[in-house]
Amino acid sequence: MPTITIKDYLRESRLFSQRAVTAAIGVFLLLSLLILRLVDLQVINHEHFTTLSQDNRVKVQPLPPTRGLIYDRNGVILAQNLPTHSLEITPERVKDLALTLQELSGIIDIGESDRKRFDRLRQQRRRFDSIPIRVRLNEEEVARFSVNRHRFPGVEIKAKLLRDYPLGEITAHILGYVGRINQQELQIIDNSNYSGTTHIGKNGVEKTYEKQLHGQVGLQQVEVNALGRVIRILQQQPPIPGENLYLSLDAGLQLVTTATFGEKNGAAVAIDPQTGQILALVSKPGFDPNLFVEGIAPSVYQALQTSPDKPLFNRALRGQYPPGSTIKPFISLAGLETRTISADQKKFCPGFYQLPGYTHKYRDWKKTGHGPMNLLSAITQSCDVYFYDLAHQLGIDKLHDYLSLFGFGTRTGVDITGERGGLLPSREWKKRVKKTPWYPGETLITGIGQGYLLTTPLQLASATATLATNGKRITPRVVAATKNHDRDQPVPLEPPPATSLPISSAGNWDDVVDAMTQVIEGQRGTARRIRSNLYRIAGKTGTAQVFTVKQDEKYEEEKVSKKNRDHALFIAFAPIEEPKIAIAVIVENGGHGGSVAAPIARRMMDFYLLQERL
Repeated sequence: MPTITIKDYLRESRLFSQRAVTAAIGVFLLLSLLILRLVDLQVINHEHFTTLSQDNRVKVQPLPPTRGLIYDRNGVILAQNLPTHSLEITPERVKDLALTLQELSGIIDIGESDRKRFDRLRQQRRRFDSIPIRVRLNEEEVARFSVNRHRFPGVEIKAKLLRDYPLGEITAHILGYVGRINQQELQIIDNSNYSGTTHIGKNGVEKTYEKQLHGQVGLQQVEVNALGRVIRILQQQPPIPGENLYLSLDAGLQLVTTATFGEKNGAAVAIDPQTGQILALVSKPGFDPNLFVEGIAPSVYQALQTSPDKPLFNRALRGQYPPGSTIKPFISLAGLETRTISADQKKFCPGFYQLPGYTHKYRDWKKTGHGPMNLLSAITQSCDVYFYDLAHQLGIDKLHDYLSLFGFGTRTGVDITGERGGLLPSREWKKRVKKTPWYPGETLITGIGQGYLLTTPLQLASATATLATNGKRITPRVVAATKNHDRDQPVPLEPPPATSLPISSAGNWDDVVDAMTQVIEGQRGTARRIRSNLYRIAGKTGTAQVFTVKQDEKYEEEKVSKKNRDHALFIAFAPIEEPKIAIAVIVENGGHGGSVAAPIARRMMDFYLLQERL
């Protein structure tokens, strides 16, 4: 007989009821949790999550200001902003950066230097910052990427303004250049005002006047989609553009001066003696500042750094040279003003000078000697023996104190970064630095602009301007006026205050200027070849030794290597009656000031005073 199973319907009914109740309780609990969560999201933390949602939809973007332009005194543009396109990557929006770079390289040429710059910037910037991988894209490259834009989330082409210097190396040492903000600069700048700004002035006028040139950052609220693309602009606070600068520099004079140097290296500075405004500041050779704007290639930078000509070195502001005989007019004034000598007093020059009680002979540049010399003939013919004796009579203390009145040994305070102050030696200086006493022979060679005495071309030009104005000393400056976005005309900057040197007799200054005039106009003047029939020039030539010639040796230029040849110097101002330009020129290893440096100064004066234009 088959087994018959009897079902327990009552038990099954109870089991079903228990399970239904459990399921209902579970559903109720889950619904309760859902409701509680909804209450938390929509009631308790409503404001918080509304803000987060709004932030996902609305982004605040900085609007970097347009950098101010730089012009010369005649309105010639020296620094401008050119529109360009750059290919930029936002790292946090790219899933596989290596793959993205590989695929991008198939569309747009991305070199090794581009990758290195990108990697360097990634370390300095935040992941959500947009970082350029290629700059200065041409139209074809822009078009190729635009077609493939959908393949590269987090990569986009941005239009931007890039700094450009039309005159290149001609103005590099005075304008400086801008470059990308580095980590060190990030620590000192106002981060809120530099939001969205990638470049900052690195040196020269660009650095000194960074605050005025940069402007004020603006802001805009934009609505974005899930991919981060801007849909529309909701609100905007426009940025305030940087101020335009108008320099006292004459671009034409700058070009002429640079061209006149030819292949020679050196520096030249021209100043308006009445105002202190710098008309030209040339350091030869120069470099192309445009190379630095978006990051210079390491190989190119290495070549500039290791070049024996030192193109990155600003000779006009930082070059420290013995002034040679260009110091003699200032030594003469010291002698006259302290009544150590009179203008008519004569000293015989046999071709050498000996200190009392010593056998050592300090030679004159003219081996046979100049014969009887007074102040006028000594400056005109640049007699060393006369100034050996005058320096000995004055002593190093009086020499130091008087030359310091003209600014020797200190920075001029020019509104360009990187200036050096030269060296005006004294007893105290030598004891402190050299740990030895001052010797009488060192006073003699200081009197002819050699020894420890060092000046910069700017310092020498400033002192010459002071000489031209009978003791009115003004701090040299480059920027003459500024113009902001809401003005129609530039506003001249307040000129720096002038100081007047103590003068015991105006006749003493006239005696020195008369002697400097004979340097040009006299039959035996050392710069007579640059005499002009259109205006009168007062000047002084100089030759500075690069190495010391021994007592029993003769200096023969043709046997000396080029790098060891004498420097050629010249200072001048014109017109004598109402000086409008004061100049200092130094030609490295150029030889003689009268034949090499003076013609450069004459060309500069012709251009500026006769209003020639290229």
